[in-house]
Amino acid sequence: MTTAVLREMRWWDIEPVLELEKDLFPEDAWSRGMFWSDLAHARGPQATRRYFVAEEESPQGGRRIIGYGGLAAAGDVADVQTIAVAREHWGTGLGAVLLTELLRAATAFECAEVMLECRVDNVRAQKLYERFGFEPIGFRRGYYQPGNVDALVMRLRDPSVSVSAREAGVQQTDAQETDVPHIDVQGTESNG
Repeated sequence: MTTAVLREMRWWDIEPVLELEKDLFPEDAWSRGMFWSDLAHARGPQATRRYFVAEEESPQGGRRIIGYGGLAAAGDVADVQTIAVAREHWGTGLGAVLLTELLRAATAFECAEVMLECRVDNVRAQKLYERFGFEPIGFRRGYYQPGNVDALVMRLRDPSVSVSAREAGVQQTDAQETDVPHIDVQGTESNG
């Protein structure tokens, strides 16, 4: 079983997040500047972004980032900007934990719906989003470059309902065949 700590992403997390980003998305990885730009809007009373990292104890000592996720809000619509889990933690439920926290953030931003784009060939992610109530609404042709891969656009209406249902155990579990990770959520406030 994975024991992880979920906390607000800070600027000093950018380098380890970039390492994971490049491993998971070698063709269309985010740049350092993209993360810096989004984190610049993630704190304070005018925050429009929320980013989290999941970390675990490293065998070499210290902590190691094993997942991350980010959300942007504009008006009453939020957009999942990114979500990723280290390969060795796929199937543990960590992606669901990160997505739940992003949907909590969307609810805190008072968003009525959440949008996201997902590679059409990423069936694992699509199934996760569907378990949360996301529905496909269209495609963006050639969205992921340089591979020219299409994106499936998905929408979730009222993220607060999805979060409440998951917390009540109404939705299908995310780790039917594996252990669900134990996650401690720390310091996820947007101010300060």
